[in-house]
Amino acid sequence: MTNRSEQERFWTEKYAKEYIKKNSQFDNTLGIEAWRKMLSNVKDQVRNYLECGSNIGRNIGQLSILIPSAKPSIIEISEPAFNYASVQYNLEYAFKGAILESSFEIDSFDLVFTIGVLIHINPDQLLANMEKMYRYSRRFVLFGEYFNRTPTSIVYQGETNKLFKRDFGKLFINSFDVKLVDYGFLWGHLYDAAGFDDITWWLFEKS
Repeated sequence: MTNRSEQERFWTEKYAKEYIKKNSQFDNTLGIEAWRKMLSNVKDQVRNYLECGSNIGRNIGQLSILIPSAKPSIIEISEPAFNYASVQYNLEYAFKGAILESSFEIDSFDLVFTIGVLIHINPDQLLANMEKMYRYSRRFVLFGEYFNRTPTSIVYQGETNKLFKRDFGKLFINSFDVKLVDYGFLWGHLYDAAGFDDITWWLFEKS
């Protein structure tokens, strides 16, 4: 195990059980609709996928209905969430730990994605985490995160230095050899019940 950041320790220890409870209460039908929007151009090309920061696997459950033939894999830092997802779903691969601690083969997955995970990563480690995802992906990378034109930190659940907003899509496309496939916004007014909470999403394809 590497020396974990303040943010990684927070998700491993302090907030894990609260977040598991929160993630079990969302509208899956609405979540599937959101995923249909995000993957509308590529879902038939996804045979397997890796979620980086899966929590209890809410997205895995929704994708298993939308693209049932695709094999899911996860990376999850919280032990209770990892154990729950590992029992609940038929996973191809599962790694318990931080994204930077993982060691999957390069080009292993048709789709690698995060939903509300990059916002919680230490900004000094952000590019390294993105590079892991880029290397693991055979073809597509998707991020769904809080957007801000300039990097900023906001208080999260009364905690400082736990949530960072920025233009994640711009950073990724400027740093790696990818092209934009699609992007959009999941308005909280319509999608809060599914847990997407005003996220901007970007779908990239490796060049």
